[in-house]
Amino acid sequence: MKMSENGGPTTTSTTVTPVAVTDDSAPTTAGASNRRVVAEQVRRGFSVRDLVLIAILLAAGLVLKMAAGTIFTFGGMKPNFMIAMYCLAILLTRPKPYQGIIIGLMTGILCQLATAVPLVNLVSEPVGALACTLLVMLPLQLGKFDARPLVCTFLATVLSGYIFASIVVFMTGAAIGTLFTFYAVMVFGTAFFNCVIVQVLYIPLKKALGL
Repeated sequence: MKMSENGGPTTTSTTVTPVAVTDDSAPTTAGASNRRVVAEQVRRGFSVRDLVLIAILLAAGLVLKMAAGTIFTFGGMKPNFMIAMYCLAILLTRPKPYQGIIIGLMTGILCQLATAVPLVNLVSEPVGALACTLLVMLPLQLGKFDARPLVCTFLATVLSGYIFASIVVFMTGAAIGTLFTFYAVMVFGTAFFNCVIVQVLYIPLKKALGL
């Protein structure tokens, strides 16, 4: 307390400014959550659900291939409905390119149980599966209609089918022209049925799996 010049006491006031204390060592919830999501995406491979789904679809495709093969056979070729199933699996699981090749290789191995020309599917199916995997990444939307099941399956089937037919023609010494006449019926016919099957099954399976 100070004394004023006229002898009266004076008071001195002190202003205290509050200081906000933050804990920099504790990350925000949103930041931590974002980092976890990114880490999970980096580490993401096939989940157990993905593996089970792929196995079931390939098994169903093998049954269809074996059943159809007893009815339709053209020059060593049978309609391969396993292509439809691995395209459906790729559409639902969205694998990376190397994982798509693995799915195709698995399909090629299973095809050996129901093929008239051994080992050729080990080449044609990985290529077809890789093509489908890459095509799925394209924005093939027509308004609200998702055209990827139709386009990806049709093109993957045609590519796989013509690789198979080309190898068969080379092995048998048949005329090159048969690729665009005789084998075209089987390849494009199978491609048509495959893309219809996948388009019909894709939407209900996607909703059932919550994708």
